[in-house]
Amino acid sequence: MNNTLLRVRDLRVDFGAHAVVRGVNFDLSAGETVGLVGESGSGKSTLARAILRLLQAAQGSVEFLGLDLLKCPPAALRAQRRGLQIVFQDPLASLDPRMTVGETIAEPLKVFEPGLSAGARRQKVGDMLQRVGLSSEMSGRYPHEFSGGQCQRIGIARAMILSPKLLICDEIVSSLDVSIQGQIVNLLLDLQDAGMAVLFISHNLAVVRHLCHRVLVMYLGKLVEIAPCDALFASPVHPYTRALLAAVPHMPRAAVAAAPAASGEPAASGEVDAPGDVDAPGEVAALDLTASGCAFRARCLYALPVCETRDPPLLEVAPGHWAACHRSHETLNPLSWEPV
Repeated sequence: MNNTLLRVRDLRVDFGAHAVVRGVNFDLSAGETVGLVGESGSGKSTLARAILRLLQAAQGSVEFLGLDLLKCPPAALRAQRRGLQIVFQDPLASLDPRMTVGETIAEPLKVFEPGLSAGARRQKVGDMLQRVGLSSEMSGRYPHEFSGGQCQRIGIARAMILSPKLLICDEIVSSLDVSIQGQIVNLLLDLQDAGMAVLFISHNLAVVRHLCHRVLVMYLGKLVEIAPCDALFASPVHPYTRALLAAVPHMPRAAVAAAPAASGEPAASGEVDAPGDVDAPGEVAALDLTASGCAFRARCLYALPVCETRDPPLLEVAPGHWAACHRSHETLNPLSWEPV
């Protein structure tokens, strides 16, 4: 991928004395889907909102098609909104209860395509509802008349109605049935072919593996590993990444292979190869801005004395594979590491 659409550099977001996003750097190319994973509280949704300037960043830059969104005046930023869309994690909270579904999905068209006739808008809305697995006849209903999964699909339809260049998906399949998950994933795969870039935030590592080209692993606001999808699942380097993969419940391969799959569902959706039994005791906590060293050291079984005093930078351990760990240079097979 060399057609860079989004370039994020040294992005930081502070909530009071707490650093929620810390010096994040990554690129996203047209037609590329990048997964963003990490425990709840890692800062994934905050990062997404800061990229779109829905939250104020303390420092850094977010270049979209060469334009720094963090420095745009309001009018220029509004003009860029057409190409930047997000599907929020909570579907009911993101839909106006006073507007019908048709009005909600058509609203972006009224703002950015005011010359479109009412009939053409209705046609586009109906077509988009069908693309996300809903009937066009539902356009006259209100959000409270739909299930949570249906509301999520309505949010997806609203975000995609303008055919944006960048779509940020914040846990968009978590509230959907498995068969509908497969339908939405296949829709996102079609959007890849159309050149749309997607930042896909998810806890479902099986879906991430099926959909994404690259994966960003986030812990306490910092990216601790960046790698091509296949490389990350085959050879995770950072202990936190390994702990995430090991935490995924998975069925024996024979049972998965024997189970019939629903039409359109990603194969073996419940299976992710785990790198052995890797533990990360404790949970994500707020980061003290005055603290030094690696933020993961208190939960890491492989921490060294240097981890207490120096925060490890992201280093390239293989082509396109980066990890922020003081032990990442030792071997590409961290299973050989001995716990301290």
